Amino acid sequence: MRMGKMDLMERLRAIGPLRGVQSASGTADHVVEEKSDVRGGASPSSQRNPLSTMHRVAVIYNPASGQRSSRRDKDIQHILSVLHENGINAHRMETNAPGSAAMHAREALQLGCDAVLACGGDGTVHEIIQELVGKSIALGVIPMGTANALAQNLRLGRSPAKAIRSLLTAMPAQIPVGRIHFKSPMGERQSRFFTVAAGIGADALLMSALDTTLKRRLGYVLYLIEAARVWLTNSFPVFRASFRGEGHALSGEAEVSQILAIRVRSFGGALGELAPGATLHGDKLRLIAFKTRSRMRYLLFLLGVLVGRQTFSGTVELLDAIAVDCHQSNESSDTILVEADGEVLGCLPARLEIADEKLTLLIPPEARP
Repeated sequence: MRMGKMDLMERLRAIGPLRGVQSASGTADHVVEEKSDVRGGASPSSQRNPLSTMHRVAVIYNPASGQRSSRRDKDIQHILSVLHENGINAHRMETNAPGSAAMHAREALQLGCDAVLACGGDGTVHEIIQELVGKSIALGVIPMGTANALAQNLRLGRSPAKAIRSLLTAMPAQIPVGRIHFKSPMGERQSRFFTVAAGIGADALLMSALDTTLKRRLGYVLYLIEAARVWLTNSFPVFRASFRGEGHALSGEAEVSQILAIRVRSFGGALGELAPGATLHGDKLRLIAFKTRSRMRYLLFLLGVLVGRQTFSGTVELLDAIAVDCHQSNESSDTILVEADGEVLGCLPARLEIADEKLTLLIPPEARP
């Protein structure tokens, strides 16, 4: 079954306003001041001191994320208690609409917080980093969503209680982040930073098909169901990709049906090391380019990933690039969607690159990202 251009764009618009773009009316739920002698600004020393020595932290959380939403308040209270035990002023900020996590991140900057703890899934993290990239304030991740790839890559596990304890000894580090430029559903040229991965093609179509309510109820089972549906019904239309190497020199062109830019060493769980050699510290894009429309090749690659033995060849290639520009194929009228960190953003034309700005990320000592 093929979906027409108008049908696909209507589905994309139905997802709602893009996170971190529009203004939001949400406000901080309440502020927990655990210590009276707070400083008015973020400490320059927070760039080299662990979370346990910081003075002021914003705790931004999504009350509806993940499959443990009924326990969310208990989890947050525990996090606040741990921060209090370590003499840290904690500002509790609850999201209430798309865009409110970004608004709270801006509020944390205005308050002079040393760090922001993003309590949710990769979508919550994605929204918050749009405000933190290029700033000295540090980001810490507490896994509370359905997809927690960044938290898994940092070896923070799946327990919020264990994650906050691990973050106490985490050190801030400057890491490169990816950036994707794209055309929004309204036809505007926009861009987003990403920390986990960005994709153009079939994986973005998969993300657009996920129902938020079902995702909370079924978790990864829904991903498997929708992945099977996309595999069976998608025609894997091709688009043009121009890869750029050192010095922005053109290093190759190809027709591809999917491009994945991976920033994490491991996704955890079944996906594991999807793109060997990928790392948060990398200053190039680690790309998987699918130069095929074959359903069988897609299936064989996925099965290889699940058992940790994926193979790369002329049809599914693993490569590094400074940037990649993607455009509609002259022979195709299909709408090719783009996503970053699991958030569907828009469609082609698109450009993937490493951003000039960096993100300050709290990395636990046991992590090897």
